[in-house]
Amino acid sequence: MRILYRLILKEFKQIFRNKIMLPVIFIIPFIQTIILVYSATLELKNSDITIIDMDKSMISANLISKFQASPFFKVELMSYNEKEISDALLKDKTKAILIIPKDFEKNLRSGIPVKILLNLNAIDSQSSGLINIYVGQTVLGIFKDFKPFLSKIDLEQQMPKVDIRPSYWYNQNLNFKFFMLPGILTILVSMIGIFLTSFNIVREKEMGTIEQINVTPIEKWQFLTGKLLPFVLIGIFDLTIGLLFGIFMFDLPFEGSVYTMFIFTILFLIAGIGIGLLIADFSNTLQQSMFMLLFFFLIFILMGGTFTAVESMPDWAQAINVVNPMYYYMRVVRSILLKGSGVLDLIKDFWALLVYGITTVFVAVWAYRKTV
Repeated sequence: MRILYRLILKEFKQIFRNKIMLPVIFIIPFIQTIILVYSATLELKNSDITIIDMDKSMISANLISKFQASPFFKVELMSYNEKEISDALLKDKTKAILIIPKDFEKNLRSGIPVKILLNLNAIDSQSSGLINIYVGQTVLGIFKDFKPFLSKIDLEQQMPKVDIRPSYWYNQNLNFKFFMLPGILTILVSMIGIFLTSFNIVREKEMGTIEQINVTPIEKWQFLTGKLLPFVLIGIFDLTIGLLFGIFMFDLPFEGSVYTMFIFTILFLIAGIGIGLLIADFSNTLQQSMFMLLFFFLIFILMGGTFTAVESMPDWAQAINVVNPMYYYMRVVRSILLKGSGVLDLIKDFWALLVYGITTVFVAVWAYRKTV
């Protein structure tokens, strides 16, 4: 234990003497948290929409005012001109063009079906899909406002007969920050576990200091454990500060147990550090480790459910996620924070991270080549 204590002490001294690593651990993660929570959002606000009113009626004017009052749209009015319509979409002057046809109000009052044309720039399919939904909801809302005036229409047939009242559990106000912040915290903890562990060992290889340790009677497991434990503690520290940022700056709920969060964080850090150690075993330069780390890290982030639901991915992608530790941990963090889940509720993720961590660390210790 004395050897292990000295190795851990040496590791902390080395970390705090490194002028590059200190900002990466204690400053950059929190700047990224603040920036990414606001910027990495799928919420739709102030989208440019051009409205062409060919009817000039009371109902069409009211419909336009609804769009102008909506926080989702930034409205521009335009007269009907086919070339201008084409140029507006082609030159990205607008995201959508809504054309209110002539005799819109007259046909509504007469009970004649009305068609409204909506042209969408579908290069960004996600935004165009959201715009389509919001436009549809706004247009349908006009029927309710003018129900007393549309006496000639069979309103019972046009209006929905089923009254659906959704109840949003765990995120009542549909605050997108509550979805993104746990994902960003997972990325930051992963950077500590995977990136810094690998960089630290490879840097010692490049400097030649690791050879001085290799010729000592220190066992492989002692050396690698001495590398592992400091980054586990640093990862927990960063997660704690990140959670405090989220709670006090973004009103992030914390429904679960702090101890449950730390248990899963330790398991995840062990798994991530095992990956970092394994990559460091097969890398001789920082450049080599960087390429390998970016390859795995990008796949882990994009397939772990950071921005999109894993359930919407194809079956083969979901099968690959079995070996993605971020997939398990990201689901755990969101469940603990928003749902208040305990260890028993997340027992499958617990065993997955435990087996993953033991396996990666064991293979890393086995693969480490110590020359005496």
